[in-house]
Amino acid sequence: MSKFGVLVMGPAGAGKSTFCTALIQHLHNNKRPCYYVNLDPAAEDFAFEPDIDIKDLISLEDVMEEMGLGPNGGLIYCFDFLLENLDFLTESLDTVTEEYLIIFDMPGQIELYTHVPILPTLVKHLMRGSLNINMCAAYLLESTFVIDRPKFFAGTLSAMSAMLMLEMPHVNLLSKMDLVKGQVARKDLKRFIDPDVGLLDDDTSRTMEFEQTPGDSDPLSAKNVMGGSSFHRLNRAVAQLIDDFSMVSFLQLDAQNEDSVGAVLSYIDDAIQYHEAQEPREPKDEVETDMGYDDMDR
Repeated sequence: MSKFGVLVMGPAGAGKSTFCTALIQHLHNNKRPCYYVNLDPAAEDFAFEPDIDIKDLISLEDVMEEMGLGPNGGLIYCFDFLLENLDFLTESLDTVTEEYLIIFDMPGQIELYTHVPILPTLVKHLMRGSLNINMCAAYLLESTFVIDRPKFFAGTLSAMSAMLMLEMPHVNLLSKMDLVKGQVARKDLKRFIDPDVGLLDDDTSRTMEFEQTPGDSDPLSAKNVMGGSSFHRLNRAVAQLIDDFSMVSFLQLDAQNEDSVGAVLSYIDDAIQYHEAQEPREPKDEVETDMGYDDMDR
């Protein structure tokens, strides 16, 4: 018997816990059972009490105090400890039936998703071990990054890195879409949904300017204003790498809009094969209309 789950992850401040809360509420509204697992050892306040809380095993505060570690080192220690005590998860999740959607709320330290080999070990245990959970990752990137295009491509690169690292189905989300209402034209938004390297070339807000003292031949004395040629080349190389792999595209998420949450859930269900015959809904139908894009410049 298969179980079904989603790993909610992304950088700090991307809205992971808010999305988990909205997803749980949506599932409750639709009479669908879910099982909430908090794997953030620093989290304190929850709208819905977790069914499993890693802090019942180990907390970041205790590790930092007793081991003399900082937040990042303490987090790595917590997850190493979790991997040594996987029965903490297995024993509880063994009883979960296939009707439930298991929601794993992850911490925001990005190194967990990029280069530290802790999460791949955890994912393999959950997906390929005795639990046999059909899982996908929901990777959240804050939509306000689209205002700063190099920052957007850096965030997109982190999503691609997580996809390569974890080797599992991914649903990438631009969260907090309500915050960019009226700031991005609809035609440009579509180029962020399927990242277009040309966005950097079209960014007229960044110019290539250098100020150098007359007669000074030392290149280190040049003042590289934001958007200087070296930074532009670096940003374009990152964007081109993303384009070459053609792996990352985004769905729009407004956690305050239940239709938006439902549309994202349909893609998660499709990725984990919760309903094999189901066709995922297009989230743009709900989000764009609700955000008033029909009234914006096209």
